[in-house]
Order: sequence, then structure tokens, then C-alpha cells
Amino acid sequence: MRPTELTALDRQLKFLLELDKLKSVIRQSSLANGSRRENSAEHSWHLVMFALVLSGHAEIEVDTDHVVRLLLVHDIVEIDAGDFPVHAGGALKADKEAAEYVAAERIFGMLPGRQAATFRDLWLEFEAGKSAEARFAKALDRLQPLMLNIAVGGGTWTENNVSEKQVIERYGPVIAAGSVSLWETALKLVQSHFKSMPLS
Repeated sequence: MRPTELTALDRQLKFLLELDKLKSVIRQSSLANGSRRENSAEHSWHLVMFALVLSGHAEIEVDTDHVVRLLLVHDIVEIDAGDFPVHAGGALKADKEAAEYVAAERIFGMLPGRQAATFRDLWLEFEAGKSAEARFAKALDRLQPLMLNIAVGGGTWTENNVSEKQVIERYGPVIAAGSVSLWETALKLVQSHFKSMPLS
């Protein structure tokens, strides 16, 4: 082995250190206590807990361990691409998707070949949202910020002048695709929140 050639372990350790950068990616959502915005690493951890606690509510029975894997890798691309707010426009979304694919190639490519492919495939599965596990993971990825917005009295909805109708349109189909019962409960929370808001 040439002195400059990295071993598989070297590559894995470099990848793990790279993941530390996710702690510095600040998201749009505030913590439930409103003290600051959450970072992407905190978001990923919180979603894993959502999966462990709520997997019994999935529309179709899911492999919870697989949902956890999807959630742990789904936002790693934000190290390069940043957080993408759900309320952003279509043109920005297309640019962000392209940036995320480039990020996936770079970051997962740090790992040894077979492991790089496995992580990339998990990320692609989440993005496609076709498997039962990916649909449920995506549902949780919408449910968590919805709950945080309600906890802080509106959060990003207030900041972006998002209406009740827009919340229902943007969150409802994704959450319901993974769990109708979770969306039914979330919808009641949304309706209650907007009903309590003062009319402008």
C-alpha cells in the first residue's frame, strides 16, 4: 500500500468526522421552547425518536430499523446544500435538489465503495419516497416541524405568512401517505392553532 493511500478505516473515520458539520447546519424550525433554531443533527436525532415511538401508526407495517437508517442519512447532504424550507418556491427547489445530488456523491463517496453505495441508496430511497419505510420516514419529516411550529405559536408559518390552507396542502399529503391516523391528529392540531390565532 502506498503511504498516501487511505485504508477503508481511514475513509470511514474521515466520513464520521465530516458528519460533525451537520451540527452547524441551522434549520428554519425553532426548538419547542423557542430559545433558538434547531440544527440538522438535532433534527435527525429527533426524527429517529419519532420513528421508534410512532412506528405502530404507520399506514403499512414498516421495518422500524430501516426507517431509522433512512432518517439518519436523509439530511446528511445538508452539510453542503443547506436546509431547504418546505415553504420555498419551485425554482429554488429544483436548484436545491441538484445541489443535494452533488452533495450525496461527495459525502457518501468518502466511504469505501460498497458502504458508499449502501448509504447513497438509502438517501435515494428516502428521496424517492416509494417504499413503505420511505413514505413513513417522509411523513415524520413533515410531522416534526409541524409540531414545533405549533409549540412556538406559529414559527416558520408566521415568518412566511403561511395560511392554514397552505399548511394543509404542504404537510397533509406527505404525512397521510405514511400514516392517515397521524395526519388526522396533526390536522386537528393545525386547525386548533389557526383558530386560536388573532385575525389580522
